[in-house]
Amino acid sequence: MRVLRVGEAGAERLAVLDGSGGLLDASGIADDIDHRSLSDGVLDRLGRAVTEGALPALDAPGDRGPDQVRVGAPVARPGKVVCIGLNYRDHAEETGVDLPSEPVVFMKDPWTVVGPYDEVLIPRGSAKTDYEVELAVVIGRTARYLRSDEDALACVAGYAVSHDVSEREFQLERGGQWDKGKSCETFNPLGPWLVTPDELPDPQKLALRLSVNGTERQHGSTADMVFPVAAIIRYLSRFMVLHPGDVINTGTPAGVALGRPESRPYLRDGDVVECGIEGLGTMRHTFRQA
Repeated sequence: MRVLRVGEAGAERLAVLDGSGGLLDASGIADDIDHRSLSDGVLDRLGRAVTEGALPALDAPGDRGPDQVRVGAPVARPGKVVCIGLNYRDHAEETGVDLPSEPVVFMKDPWTVVGPYDEVLIPRGSAKTDYEVELAVVIGRTARYLRSDEDALACVAGYAVSHDVSEREFQLERGGQWDKGKSCETFNPLGPWLVTPDELPDPQKLALRLSVNGTERQHGSTADMVFPVAAIIRYLSRFMVLHPGDVINTGTPAGVALGRPESRPYLRDGDVVECGIEGLGTMRHTFRQA
Protein backbone atom coordinates (compact mmCIF):
# COMPACT_ATOMS: atom_id res chain seq x y z
CA MET A 1 0.00 0.00 0.00
CA ARG A 2 1.22 3.50 -0.88
CA VAL A 3 -0.06 6.26 1.35
CA LEU A 4 0.42 9.96 0.69
CA ARG A 5 -0.89 13.41 1.59
CA VAL A 6 -2.11 15.81 -1.09
CA GLY A 7 -3.11 19.46 -1.00
CA GLU A 8 -1.72 22.82 0.00
CA ALA A 9 0.67 22.97 2.94
CA GLY A 10 -1.26 22.73 6.19
CA ALA A 11 -4.41 21.51 4.43
CA GLU A 12 -3.33 18.13 3.03
CA ARG A 13 -5.73 15.20 2.75
CA LEU A 14 -4.77 11.60 3.32
CA ALA A 15 -4.91 9.41 0.22
CA VAL A 16 -3.91 5.98 -1.07
CA LEU A 17 -2.40 5.42 -4.50
CA ASP A 18 -4.35 2.81 -6.43
CA GLY A 19 -2.95 0.36 -8.93
CA SER A 20 -3.60 2.59 -11.94
CA GLY A 21 -1.90 5.71 -10.53
CA GLY A 22 -5.08 7.38 -9.32
CA LEU A 23 -5.94 8.39 -5.79
CA LEU A 24 -8.37 7.01 -3.25
CA ASP A 25 -9.66 9.46 -0.66
CA ALA A 26 -8.63 8.25 2.81
CA SER A 27 -9.56 11.40 4.72
CA GLY A 28 -12.53 9.57 6.25
CA ILE A 29 -10.13 7.15 7.94
CA ALA A 30 -7.68 9.65 9.44
CA ASP A 31 -6.46 13.21 9.05
CA ASP A 32 -2.75 12.42 8.86
CA ILE A 33 -0.04 9.82 9.23
CA ASP A 34 1.47 10.81 12.58
CA HIS A 35 2.16 9.52 16.07
CA ARG A 36 -1.50 9.43 17.08
CA SER A 37 -2.90 7.76 13.98
CA LEU A 38 -0.11 5.19 13.73
CA SER A 39 -0.61 4.33 17.40
CA ASP A 40 -4.30 3.82 16.63
CA GLY A 41 -3.63 1.36 13.80
CA VAL A 42 -4.36 3.66 10.86
CA LEU A 43 -2.46 1.53 8.34
CA ASP A 44 -4.44 -1.60 9.24
CA ARG A 45 -7.68 0.34 8.85
CA LEU A 46 -6.57 1.74 5.52
CA GLY A 47 -5.58 -1.72 4.32
CA ARG A 48 -8.99 -3.14 5.17
CA ALA A 49 -10.76 -0.21 3.51
CA VAL A 50 -8.76 -0.69 0.31
CA THR A 51 -9.45 -4.44 0.28
CA GLU A 52 -13.17 -3.84 0.80
CA GLY A 53 -13.30 -1.14 -1.88
CA ALA A 54 -14.58 1.35 0.69
CA LEU A 55 -12.45 4.35 -0.33
CA PRO A 56 -13.91 6.73 -2.93
CA ALA A 57 -11.83 8.11 -5.77
CA LEU A 58 -10.11 11.44 -5.20
CA ASP A 59 -10.15 13.71 -8.22
CA ALA A 60 -6.40 14.36 -8.37
CA PRO A 61 -3.46 12.51 -9.92
CA GLY A 62 -1.42 10.66 -7.33
CA ASP A 63 2.16 10.98 -8.49
CA ARG A 64 2.09 13.54 -11.27
CA GLY A 65 4.07 16.20 -9.43
CA PRO A 66 3.43 19.76 -8.35
CA ASP A 67 2.15 21.00 -11.73
CA GLN A 68 -1.19 19.26 -11.10
CA VAL A 69 -1.38 18.64 -7.35
CA ARG A 70 0.88 19.35 -4.42
CA VAL A 71 2.08 16.27 -2.56
CA GLY A 72 3.08 16.73 1.06
CA ALA A 73 5.48 14.63 3.11
CA PRO A 74 3.74 11.32 3.92
CA VAL A 75 4.37 11.78 7.66
CA ALA A 76 2.72 14.98 8.84
CA ARG A 77 5.34 15.85 11.46
CA PRO A 78 7.83 13.25 12.69
CA GLY A 79 8.39 13.12 16.42
CA LYS A 80 12.09 12.95 15.70
CA VAL A 81 14.37 12.39 12.73
CA VAL A 82 17.29 10.12 13.60
CA CYS A 83 20.12 9.88 11.07
CA ILE A 84 22.89 7.36 10.51
CA GLY A 85 26.15 8.73 9.10
CA LEU A 86 28.81 6.97 7.03
CA ASN A 87 26.59 3.92 6.57
CA TYR A 88 27.63 3.01 3.02
CA ARG A 89 31.02 1.50 2.38
CA ASP A 90 31.68 3.54 -0.75
CA HIS A 91 30.60 6.79 0.93
CA ALA A 92 32.94 6.23 3.86
CA GLU A 93 35.73 5.52 1.38
CA GLU A 94 35.12 8.68 -0.64
CA THR A 95 35.21 10.84 2.50
CA GLY A 96 38.47 9.25 3.64
CA VAL A 97 37.30 7.70 6.92
CA ASP A 98 37.37 4.19 8.29
CA LEU A 99 34.17 2.18 8.41
CA PRO A 100 32.45 2.80 11.75
CA SER A 101 32.43 -0.04 14.27
CA GLU A 102 29.02 1.14 15.53
CA PRO A 103 26.39 3.27 13.80
CA VAL A 104 27.18 7.00 13.73
CA VAL A 105 24.03 8.63 15.13
CA PHE A 106 22.91 12.25 14.91
CA MET A 107 19.58 14.04 15.05
CA LYS A 108 17.86 16.32 12.58
CA ASP A 109 15.20 18.91 13.39
CA PRO A 110 11.79 17.36 12.50
CA TRP A 111 10.69 20.73 11.12
CA THR A 112 13.17 20.28 8.26
CA VAL A 113 10.72 17.81 6.68
CA VAL A 114 8.96 19.14 3.55
CA GLY A 115 7.12 17.61 0.62
CA PRO A 116 8.75 15.67 -2.23
CA TYR A 117 8.34 18.46 -4.78
CA ASP A 118 8.66 21.51 -2.50
CA GLU A 119 11.45 24.06 -2.92
CA VAL A 120 14.53 23.64 -0.75
CA LEU A 121 16.23 26.73 0.65
CA ILE A 122 19.98 27.27 0.52
CA PRO A 123 20.86 28.92 3.86
CA ARG A 124 22.20 32.44 3.97
CA GLY A 125 25.98 32.34 4.09
CA SER A 126 26.11 28.84 2.65
CA ALA A 127 28.86 27.87 0.24
CA LYS A 128 28.68 24.09 0.61
CA THR A 129 25.08 22.89 0.44
CA ASP A 130 25.22 19.19 -0.45
CA TYR A 131 22.83 16.42 -1.47
CA GLU A 132 22.28 12.90 -0.05
CA VAL A 133 19.61 10.44 -1.22
CA GLU A 134 18.63 8.05 1.59
CA LEU A 135 16.20 5.29 2.46
CA ALA A 136 13.85 6.56 5.19
CA VAL A 137 12.28 4.17 7.68
CA VAL A 138 9.05 5.25 9.39
CA ILE A 139 8.44 3.67 12.78
CA GLY A 140 4.94 2.27 13.37
CA ARG A 141 5.08 0.96 16.93
CA THR A 142 7.07 1.73 20.07
CA ALA A 143 10.56 0.21 19.96
CA ARG A 144 12.71 -0.17 23.07
CA TYR A 145 15.45 -2.70 23.88
CA LEU A 146 14.69 -4.85 20.87
CA ARG A 147 16.34 -8.27 20.89
CA SER A 148 16.18 -9.47 17.30
CA ASP A 149 16.13 -8.28 13.71
CA GLU A 150 12.65 -9.76 13.36
CA ASP A 151 11.40 -7.66 16.25
CA ALA A 152 13.03 -4.60 14.69
CA LEU A 153 11.41 -5.05 11.28
CA ALA A 154 8.04 -5.63 12.95
CA CYS A 155 8.25 -2.01 14.17
CA VAL A 156 8.41 -0.60 10.62
CA ALA A 157 5.30 1.20 9.37
CA GLY A 158 6.82 1.81 5.96
CA TYR A 159 9.57 3.25 3.83
CA ALA A 160 10.06 6.43 1.80
CA VAL A 161 12.68 8.39 -0.11
CA SER A 162 14.52 10.94 2.01
CA HIS A 163 16.86 13.73 0.94
CA ASP A 164 19.24 14.48 3.80
CA VAL A 165 20.39 17.90 2.59
CA SER A 166 23.57 19.06 4.34
CA GLU A 167 25.62 22.24 4.62
CA ARG A 168 29.17 20.93 4.88
CA GLU A 169 30.83 24.07 6.23
CA PHE A 170 28.23 24.37 8.99
CA GLN A 171 28.52 20.63 9.66
CA LEU A 172 32.29 20.12 9.62
CA GLU A 173 34.10 23.46 9.87
CA ARG A 174 32.17 25.46 12.44
CA GLY A 175 32.81 23.34 15.54
CA GLY A 176 30.46 21.23 17.63
CA GLN A 177 28.25 18.43 16.37
CA TRP A 178 26.84 17.79 12.90
CA ASP A 179 23.32 18.93 13.72
CA LYS A 180 23.63 22.57 12.68
CA GLY A 181 24.76 21.55 9.20
CA LYS A 182 21.79 19.21 8.92
CA SER A 183 18.90 21.15 10.48
CA CYS A 184 18.55 24.18 8.24
CA GLU A 185 15.05 25.09 7.03
CA THR A 186 13.58 22.64 4.44
CA PHE A 187 16.65 20.34 4.65
CA ASN A 188 14.69 17.05 4.59
CA PRO A 189 12.33 16.47 1.67
CA LEU A 190 10.44 13.21 2.27
CA GLY A 191 8.14 11.17 0.07
CA PRO A 192 6.52 10.85 -2.32
CA TRP A 193 4.66 8.03 -0.55
CA LEU A 194 4.83 5.87 2.54
CA VAL A 195 5.21 2.33 1.16
CA THR A 196 4.17 -0.40 3.60
CA PRO A 197 6.50 -3.38 4.19
CA ASP A 198 4.23 -5.86 2.40
CA GLU A 199 5.21 -4.14 -0.85
CA LEU A 200 8.89 -3.99 0.09
CA PRO A 201 9.82 -7.27 1.80
CA ASP A 202 13.62 -6.77 1.57
CA PRO A 203 14.89 -3.21 2.15
CA GLN A 204 18.47 -4.35 1.48
CA LYS A 205 18.04 -4.86 -2.27
CA LEU A 206 17.07 -1.38 -3.47
CA ALA A 207 18.79 0.86 -6.00
CA LEU A 208 19.20 4.54 -5.08
CA ARG A 209 19.82 7.35 -7.57
CA LEU A 210 20.26 11.12 -7.46
CA SER A 211 20.86 13.62 -10.25
CA VAL A 212 21.56 17.36 -10.31
CA ASN A 213 20.30 19.27 -13.36
CA GLY A 214 19.94 15.97 -15.20
CA THR A 215 23.47 14.69 -14.45
CA GLU A 216 23.65 11.58 -12.30
CA ARG A 217 25.68 12.09 -9.13
CA GLN A 218 24.72 9.10 -6.97
CA HIS A 219 23.89 5.53 -7.95
CA GLY A 220 24.10 2.93 -5.21
CA SER A 221 22.34 0.04 -3.52
CA THR A 222 21.07 -0.52 0.00
CA ALA A 223 22.99 -3.82 -0.17
CA ASP A 224 26.11 -1.68 0.45
CA MET A 225 24.95 -0.52 3.89
CA VAL A 226 27.42 -1.13 6.70
CA PHE A 227 24.52 -1.57 9.14
CA PRO A 228 21.27 -2.81 7.55
CA VAL A 229 17.85 -1.49 8.46
CA ALA A 230 17.02 -4.11 11.08
CA ALA A 231 20.37 -3.67 12.83
CA ILE A 232 19.93 0.12 12.89
CA ILE A 233 16.49 -0.06 14.52
CA ARG A 234 17.66 -2.63 17.06
CA TYR A 235 20.76 -0.57 17.87
CA LEU A 236 18.86 2.69 18.29
CA SER A 237 16.33 1.05 20.58
CA ARG A 238 19.13 0.49 23.11
CA PHE A 239 19.78 4.22 23.44
CA MET A 240 16.41 5.87 22.85
CA VAL A 241 12.76 4.93 22.64
CA LEU A 242 11.53 4.99 19.05
CA HIS A 243 7.90 6.06 18.80
CA PRO A 244 5.28 5.72 16.03
CA GLY A 245 5.86 8.50 13.52
CA ASP A 246 9.62 8.76 14.10
CA VAL A 247 11.75 8.73 10.94
CA ILE A 248 15.19 7.16 10.51
CA ASN A 249 17.45 8.29 7.66
CA THR A 250 19.70 5.31 7.02
CA GLY A 251 22.68 6.86 5.20
CA THR A 252 23.75 7.70 1.67
CA PRO A 253 25.91 6.05 -1.01
CA ALA A 254 28.95 7.59 -2.70
CA GLY A 255 28.78 10.55 -5.05
CA VAL A 256 28.07 13.49 -2.75
CA ALA A 257 29.73 16.81 -3.54
CA LEU A 258 31.95 16.51 -0.46
CA GLY A 259 33.44 13.33 -1.90
CA ARG A 260 34.37 14.95 -5.24
CA PRO A 261 37.59 16.83 -4.40
CA GLU A 262 38.35 17.63 -8.04
CA SER A 263 35.28 19.83 -8.42
CA ARG A 264 33.16 19.92 -5.23
CA PRO A 265 29.95 20.65 -7.18
CA TYR A 266 27.87 22.05 -4.32
CA LEU A 267 24.31 23.18 -4.94
CA ARG A 268 23.45 26.68 -6.13
CA ASP A 269 20.30 28.74 -6.62
CA GLY A 270 18.16 27.24 -9.39
CA ASP A 271 19.66 23.75 -9.29
CA VAL A 272 17.12 20.93 -9.70
CA VAL A 273 17.69 17.69 -7.81
CA GLU A 274 15.88 14.44 -8.56
CA CYS A 275 16.31 11.51 -6.22
CA GLY A 276 14.59 8.16 -6.10
CA ILE A 277 14.70 4.63 -4.76
CA GLU A 278 13.56 1.47 -6.49
CA GLY A 279 9.94 0.77 -5.57
CA LEU A 280 9.56 3.98 -3.57
CA GLY A 281 9.18 6.65 -6.26
CA THR A 282 11.09 9.79 -7.12
CA MET A 283 11.26 13.29 -5.62
CA ARG A 284 12.13 16.46 -7.51
CA HIS A 285 12.86 19.84 -5.98
CA THR A 286 14.43 23.14 -6.97
CA PHE A 287 16.96 24.84 -4.71
CA ARG A 288 16.47 28.54 -3.99
CA GLN A 289 18.58 31.00 -2.06
CA ALA A 290 17.02 31.90 1.28
